[in-house]
Amino acid sequence: MAQHDAWEVVQRSHAVANGVFVAAVNRVGREDNLEFWGASFVADPFGRILARASHDREEIVIARCDLGLVESTRRNWPFLRDRRIDSYGGLLQRFLDRSKD
Repeated sequence: MAQHDAWEVVQRSHAVANGVFVAAVNRVGREDNLEFWGASFVADPFGRILARASHDREEIVIARCDLGLVESTRRNWPFLRDRRIDSYGGLLQRFLDRSKD
């Protein structure tokens, strides 16, 4: 179950870091040698779980998402505001030319 817990933490952290609602979808059941743990969920911009499916059967998850929360979260919880996008240039290059440093 540690793998499921880690998956959930990562999905919830995406919601927090980006200030958005996240719908994390996961199958349930077995296929070949793989077991899928289900438990799809919707998280709000603070990573709070709004709705969750079960671990053992197929379900449709519906959650009411107040889109105004995205704007207020991004304004008052400034992860995106404090980015240093001026330093992102190297991310666009496959290899950095270190001889210019």
